[in-house]
Amino acid sequence: MDIDRISLYTRLRDHFIPSAVLDEIFNNEEDIQILEKAFRSLMEDDFTKDAAADRIAKLVFKETGIEPDYGLEEE
Repeated sequence: MDIDRISLYTRLRDHFIPSAVLDEIFNNEEDIQILEKAFRSLMEDDFTKDAAADRIAKLVFKETGIEPDYGLEEE
């Protein structure tokens, strides 16, 4: 089990990316490596983990054309 990947998945879910979208990304090794590289790059540019996840979430929403559903926030 890769704790860093689980942490990234959870952090992106916290930014309202649907689990179906994340499952699709995390089930493809090439996609997850691209995602991890982007996340590390943002961290190297002095973004916090939450700020990096927020940037990535905004990009995912823009590229997929879906809207975040803040009403389905899990407690």
